[in-house]
Amino acid sequence: MHAAAKVRSRDDIGALVPELRATRGRVVFTNGVFDLLHVGHVRYLEFARNLGGILIVGINSDASVRALDKAPGRPIVPAAERAELVAALECVDYVCVFDELRPDETLRAIKPDIHVKSAAYQIADLPEAKTVAEIGASIVLAPHVEGRSTSDLVRRIRETGA
Repeated sequence: MHAAAKVRSRDDIGALVPELRATRGRVVFTNGVFDLLHVGHVRYLEFARNLGGILIVGINSDASVRALDKAPGRPIVPAAERAELVAALECVDYVCVFDELRPDETLRAIKPDIHVKSAAYQIADLPEAKTVAEIGASIVLAPHVEGRSTSDLVRRIRETGA
């Protein structure tokens, strides 16, 4: 399947989930900006994929990235391109783009078995933890890859003038 074909609306993916769960097992969901793809993202997504039979990734829309106030000029890469890049990874089955600051509505539409976040977070501090519990899913924290973030990458590029 081509990467672009793996990018769907959350409602389309949600409609596929019952059959996917029946044929491939647990459905894992994670989300993020994924602005400049780096090794931290790859390790994170591979960790998430190993928790189940399907990995679905939610990508923050450009507007939601700006609302999250990540940094001036972010996102660098438009949402459609970020989604296609993430979808191109072998470990990712489907990708959707969402407009909200937090993935609550996407979680409700997809109803995964597991929601993965970075261990840089605490489960008790996750705003979507209530929604995860509401849909009967669990939260798993993925190991955080220290020193590997888009912010670190942008800073290194600026420092070297590349």
